[in-house]
Order: sequence, then structure tokens, then C-alpha cells
Amino acid sequence: MATATAAPREDLAKVRAAEVGPLRRWAPLIGVVLIVLYCLAPFYWMVVSAFRRPADQFSNKVIPAPFSIQNFKDVFSGSNGFGRGLLNSLIVAGTVTILTLVIGLIAAYTLARLDFKFKNVVLAIIITTSMFPGISLVVPLLKLFVDIKWINTYQAMIVPSLSFALPLAVWNLTAFFRQMPQELEQAAMVDGCTPAQAFRKVIIPLAAPGVFTTAIITFIAAWNEFLIALSMTNKKSIQTANVIISQFTGTTGRDQPFGSQMAAGVVVTIPLVIAVLLFQRRIVAGLTAGGVK
Repeated sequence: MATATAAPREDLAKVRAAEVGPLRRWAPLIGVVLIVLYCLAPFYWMVVSAFRRPADQFSNKVIPAPFSIQNFKDVFSGSNGFGRGLLNSLIVAGTVTILTLVIGLIAAYTLARLDFKFKNVVLAIIITTSMFPGISLVVPLLKLFVDIKWINTYQAMIVPSLSFALPLAVWNLTAFFRQMPQELEQAAMVDGCTPAQAFRKVIIPLAAPGVFTTAIITFIAAWNEFLIALSMTNKKSIQTANVIISQFTGTTGRDQPFGSQMAAGVVVTIPLVIAVLLFQRRIVAGLTAGGVK
């Protein structure tokens, strides 16, 4: 009797497993596809709008027909200063990234290797400084930079961006250095290296994934920064690309230049996409470092 009862139960379990099995196999893939579509849909629509003719900007077609590059011509023509804005964005973002790496590497290595009182408190203060909303700092920074005559200068955009990027960089790199064994430096010094040489020739090459990840995140944040750049500059020759895009005007001065803004948005996004594609392996390695011991 027990055997007869168990047989239908086993058959029912097999039927349920056969029904649920495909769903379980396909559910993760479906979820990933939905997330990718959700993230890429705005960028795709921006690209589509950029390649529409100015007269077709309010069209709802998924594929622009006919294709037009007039919006890109408008972006780089005239006196809107977009080309200069790209150069300014590169100068600001590049400088912020380099300074963040130089200062962040030294500070993070020191915090990871030296033992002193209140080290965790110092780390907590460092990460806390990155949590202040940018809008709350605009007024005091503006007052300070007016007094020291930094308005319409690169440093007026670099220094605030540096103060926002450094805490996260130090925090991430400190965690990365902590999971690297100290025997590496000791072995290098046994072979004749000074502590500085061991750090430069041994530790930094091994920390490349974390360094690249920090560099990409910092560069993206500095490249996309808008509030500080808008508040600290009023001359077109010193403004970044993001600020100039917000100040685009239509052909008559009254119409909204959606097409030009979308085309400019595509141009501004391309360097970030290229950087991520070139260093994606190092970025993934840096983000997953320390996950498995």
C-alpha cells in the first residue's frame, strides 16, 4: 500500500519538476534581458533622436527614417563652443582622476599598512565626507572662490570634484590593499628594494585591477559633473560640455533644440562607453577582488 501511494507522488513530483525546470532555467536570462533593456532604452532613444532630421524630432518611430546627421553638424557648427567644452571636460576629468589616484594610492596604502589609534575612525570620517549633498556646498564654495578669485578657472571645478572623488577612492583602495599579503613587500625588501620601491614596483602592478576600477569610476563621475561646473563658471571658454549642452538654443532662439542636445549627449557618452569596453576585464576584476579568499 505504501509503495502504491509513493509511486503517484513520485510521478507528480516528476511532472512538477518538468513544469518548473524550464522556468527556473530561463528566469535568470529573462531577468538579465529585462534589466539590460531597461538600462539601454534611454540611451537607444537618445541615439535614435540624434539621427532624426530636425523636422522629425517629435516622431515616435523606433528607427529614424530617413537617417540624418544634421544634428551632429549643428552641435559642432556655429558659436555654441561645444568642441571647447569637450576639451574642458577632458582637462577637468583627467586632472581629477590623476590627482585622485596619486593621493588616494598613498593615503589608502598608509591606512592599510600602518597601525595607529583611531584608524577606523579616520576611515569613517573619510567616507562620511563623501555623503554631503553637493547642493549644500555650492553657496559656501561660491563665496570662497569669489573671495580668492577662482571663478572661471579650472581649479574651481577640479578642487570640489577632487573632494568628492577622493573619499570613495581611498575607501575602495584601502579595502583592496588590506587583502594583499604584507609578505610581498617584505620579499621585495629582502631582494634589496626600499619600501618606496616595493610599493612602486610590486604593489601597484598587483593592484592594477583596483586602480583601474577607481580610475574609471572617478573619471565618469568627474566627466558627468554638472552642478559645480555650472555654478563656478559663466564664461563659455571655460565651461564643460555638460554645461554647454544645457545652454543650447534653437535656430530661432525660441524652439527647443532636442535633436542637437541628443546628438551632443551621444558625443559626450561615447568616451565613457569606449573606456568601459577597453578596461571591462580590469573593472570586473577590481570589483570582485577580495570576494573569494
